[in-house]
Amino acid sequence: MAMENSQKKQVFLFYCAECEDLARQVASQSDHITLQTIKWRTFDDGFPNIFINNAQDLRGQHVAFLASFSSQGVIFEQLSVIYALPRLFVASFTLVLPFFPTGSFERMEEEGDVATAFTMARMLSNIPISKGGPNSVLIYDIHALQERFYFGDHVLPLFETGIPLLKQRLHQLPDSDKIVVAFPDDGAWKRFHKQLDHFPMVVCNKVREGDKRIVRIKEGNPAGYHVVIVDDLVQSGGTLIECQKVLAAHGAAKVSAYVTHGVFPKHSWERFTHKDGSEKAFAYFWITDSCPLTVKAVGNKAPFEVLSLAGSIADALQI
Repeated sequence: MAMENSQKKQVFLFYCAECEDLARQVASQSDHITLQTIKWRTFDDGFPNIFINNAQDLRGQHVAFLASFSSQGVIFEQLSVIYALPRLFVASFTLVLPFFPTGSFERMEEEGDVATAFTMARMLSNIPISKGGPNSVLIYDIHALQERFYFGDHVLPLFETGIPLLKQRLHQLPDSDKIVVAFPDDGAWKRFHKQLDHFPMVVCNKVREGDKRIVRIKEGNPAGYHVVIVDDLVQSGGTLIECQKVLAAHGAAKVSAYVTHGVFPKHSWERFTHKDGSEKAFAYFWITDSCPLTVKAVGNKAPFEVLSLAGSIADALQI
């Protein structure tokens, strides 16, 4: 055991302001992770005035940065730090970006559509290499699987998933032997079914008619089971609500949902909360802390429950 500990690398972990809670949880997972701070200031004209504390002490150290690109307004200031850290003669540099935010807007349907996910991958691929060589970029459940090929050779993208956290939580439930996993469409099934294949499954089909999403059950039987809908991310939540209605109509005892990334623009999470006297449509709604602003917003509001990526991130920083 002593030998195993001696082989672990000491990691200096920097973080953006909105990821402070997650950064503290990551550091609490391991004695080999030390939190470091940055002064996030602005000049009078609003542009960033940033200072990396203890920069001299980083020489020869393994350094990581926990980022959140929750809005375009915070990307430039974080990129400035991400580009600066590897140049401080560090032994290695790892960018932890739990949610790759542009991935769900990558529909190239006609000439003139701009590929923002590809652009983001190019920006991250141009992080200067450190003294130790190419940098690592850690991302959870990237929305479109082909996006893993958008990254250039100067970075090593490491793709992880939040599904093990869900499996662990499901096994803790009193009705863990009466669970069926449901997928809202074939895409979600293709992506996650191998990781969840010890559960019975239901696959739904989603058809858009104008602004309406019509959901049907394509295969499987939810009757009498606690059905958990699994997907990588949620925006408005319309598809999940339609899935819940269809599953309930086909006899599901109760319905819950899991998504790795609770994006919820325009407070769309509010439509899922258990309001006084209202029908409790979802028994549980599990999200990870990949979108920290959402975690703060949902607080302890039922049916939301946050499954933290902290342990998984701490483990990945040792790779």
